[in-house]
Amino acid sequence: MVKKPLILVTNDDGITAPGIRTLIDVMKELGDVVVVAPDSPQSGMGHAITINDALYCDPVQLKASEDHQEYSCSGTPADCVKLATQEIMKRKPDLCVSGINHGSNSSINVIYSGTMSAAVEAGTEGIPAIGFSLLDYSLNADFKPTKKFVKAITQKVLEEGLPKGVVLNVNLPKLSEDDIKGVKICRQAKAHWVENFDKRTNPQGRDYYWLTGEFINEDQGEDTDEWALANGYVSVVPVQFDLTAHHVVQDLNSWGLNKVS
Repeated sequence: MVKKPLILVTNDDGITAPGIRTLIDVMKELGDVVVVAPDSPQSGMGHAITINDALYCDPVQLKASEDHQEYSCSGTPADCVKLATQEIMKRKPDLCVSGINHGSNSSINVIYSGTMSAAVEAGTEGIPAIGFSLLDYSLNADFKPTKKFVKAITQKVLEEGLPKGVVLNVNLPKLSEDDIKGVKICRQAKAHWVENFDKRTNPQGRDYYWLTGEFINEDQGEDTDEWALANGYVSVVPVQFDLTAHHVVQDLNSWGLNKVS
C-alpha cells in the first residue's frame, strides 16, 4: 500500500472560518490531515510569534462526523506551524497548506499576510508549503469554485515537490469555476498602499486611529499576479524567504566597508 501524504492545514482567519473548512475538505481527498489553526482571526499578523505570553493549543471537534485531528491555538499562524511540527504531529508533514484566506494576498500584501507567513514558516522548516487566498472579503464568500484549482495545484506540489526555500503564493479570482480561465505562473507585481489614518476621539476624550488606504499598482507587466487576477486567472507566485538583495552585494562591496576596522 502507498502511504498517504501527511498534510498540515492552517490559516489566519481562525479555525471556524469557511475558507479553512473548504481547504480541509479538499486536502482530505489527497492525504491524512492534521489541522492546527488560530482560535480567533489573525489577519495582518505577518510573521509574528508569541514570546511574552503562554500558548494554548487544545484539541477540538467542530463536527461529530470529522475523522481527522484538529487543534485550536491561541497564537499566531506562525505559532500554529511551530507547535504543529514540534509538539503535535508525530512526524514531519509532507505538505503544509494555509488558507483559504478571505481576501487578496497578491503583490505587496504577501509581506503582511498571516496566511502566507504560516506557509513561509513551514518552508523554513523544509516543508513544501502553499498559501491560498480568494479575492473575496465577505464572510459569505463562495469557496466552491476554488476547489478544482486548489486540488490540482496541491497535487502537483505533492508529485513534484518544491525547491528548498521556496513556497507558493496562490491567489484565486472571485469568479465562477467556468469563468476562471486557468492558472498563470507569475511574478509579484510592483505595487504599494497609500495609507492614511482616520483620527477619531472616544467619549472619554482619548484619540484613536483607524488605518485606511488605497492600493496602487505601478506595474503594467502582463506577467504579474495582479494582471493574472484582473484577467480571470489563478495566480501562482513562487516566494522565497531569503530576503537578501543578491544583486546589490557587489555594489556594496565597492564601498570599501570591508576596510573599516
